[in-house]
Amino acid sequence: MRKVIVATLALTPMLLHAQANSPAQTPSNPPAPLHSKLIQPKEFNSSEADHGTVAPIRISTGVVAPKLISTVQIESDSDRASFPVDRKTKVAMTVDATGKPSELKILQSLGPVMDRNVLAAVSRYRFTPGTLDGAPTAVPVDLEVVLRTPAR
Repeated sequence: MRKVIVATLALTPMLLHAQANSPAQTPSNPPAPLHSKLIQPKEFNSSEADHGTVAPIRISTGVVAPKLISTVQIESDSDRASFPVDRKTKVAMTVDATGKPSELKILQSLGPVMDRNVLAAVSRYRFTPGTLDGAPTAVPVDLEVVLRTPAR
């Protein structure tokens, strides 16, 4: 048993040295880059092909979310001065491949007048489009809009 331990301790530095000095092996053909693709069954695609629309892609592996690059001032309603705190609303939309929002829908209401004003302003917002493997694509987005109370 003692001989095995001594042999192991004696050989360990040589094995480590041999491993550290061995040339790195590089493959002759580097691996191809990985691409992710979402594939839908033909049954789901047939209804979209009839209408000429493409379903938006959910944020997942290989999909980059759109980024807001341009906003528009939201017109206030007459009741805004009576609110002492900031108000929040949520808007669901699809940002298309050109960066324009479409299919806007209020998720959290501020009242009919403010909802109409928010939708009008958000429809003029601009985004960098979402991408799938570098190609622009439509992506659903839930946007939270905060209406700040002016400082007095």
